[in-house]
Amino acid sequence: MKIWCVEDDASIRDIEVYTLNSTGYDAQGFSDGATFFEALKKETPALVLLDVMLPGEDGVEILKRLRHTPETYELPVIMATAKGTEYDKIQSLDFGADDYLVKPFGMMEMVSRVKAVLRRCKTGTVTHLLQSGGLVLNLDERIVTADGNRVQLTFKEFEILRLFLSHPGLVFTRNQLFSEVWGTDYVGETRTVDAHIRTLRQKLGKYGELIETVRHVGYRMEVASA
Repeated sequence: MKIWCVEDDASIRDIEVYTLNSTGYDAQGFSDGATFFEALKKETPALVLLDVMLPGEDGVEILKRLRHTPETYELPVIMATAKGTEYDKIQSLDFGADDYLVKPFGMMEMVSRVKAVLRRCKTGTVTHLLQSGGLVLNLDERIVTADGNRVQLTFKEFEILRLFLSHPGLVFTRNQLFSEVWGTDYVGETRTVDAHIRTLRQKLGKYGELIETVRHVGYRMEVASA
């Protein structure tokens, strides 16, 4: 399983690659966004470990490009942020990062985060659809259609919609949504969840109106009539 590490500090990059290779992954390092994107033209890794502070195009800009490209919008990404830069963590999650590591981090913590994200992002074999009126979510193929038209969702948007359709009418708090979709507890800042709900509503068109805001609590999705 290929893991790519984008890190401009050669000593950090080398230890990341060495540790991942030692734990059974096929790891490769890149010093900047240019070499990373050049390699991406030929193949796609299973996961990217992406540093925020890079020469030229920084990690957040690289993440945005990945999330706006159909071939990579579901590619799992873990961002590496500097200690104390809360804004970098929030911004990374807002733009679709699957997790983050705060520097300096231990190599075993890195491996654990990689395993956890890969586990969460793995597509399982499921034998049913989730549906609300003309909105259909295919769990086998991870495809969403609205009145027969394909809706392109990111991994996080898909998982939020899956939760709503699996529990119609049930209210989810923002912290519950964050815990279920991002796989970690996150106390205080809820802007990330709100931003994903907003883009999900926009992409679903008229079906986005089914996602209701429950004031001071969170969100729920009502069932559409057939």
